[in-house]
Amino acid sequence: MCTSPTEARHPLGSAQLPRDDLFQFCLTIAGDTPSSNRFFDAIASHCVPVRISYDIELPFEDVLDYSKFSIFVQSSDAVKKGYLMKLLRGIKRQKWIQMWERLKKIALHFEYQYPSQAGDAVDMIWQAVHRKICSVHDNGVRRRNRYRMSQSL
Repeated sequence: MCTSPTEARHPLGSAQLPRDDLFQFCLTIAGDTPSSNRFFDAIASHCVPVRISYDIELPFEDVLDYSKFSIFVQSSDAVKKGYLMKLLRGIKRQKWIQMWERLKKIALHFEYQYPSQAGDAVDMIWQAVHRKICSVHDNGVRRRNRYRMSQSL
């Protein structure tokens, strides 16, 4: 995934920014199964993920803006000669720093703790369940309200 073990360890062990030559992008191509961990391994390593895939549903998309800490590339573009290198080399240091800082802040959302902590993966899952329940309930109320006018006649 990451280009070298040194690069993978550097951000985790230091609050300092990596040198220019240590910009990190982890290529995360689709795996053999939909549950492939490459993308989440990159997040845990604080390595900006470059996701090559067709449309994919990611956890907590309703509350996390993945574009703030990862890059998505269509498979059809990724196979074009030189496309990925041009794309990644075109990302300015300041933009990469913003993505890396955001990545460090959201990494907790993908970590399982025991006991669970606010904002960790378990907490995020329960929050998602709560949002889904509220959404289903609200949809039911709206559906019942559709018939209110015809029932009053």
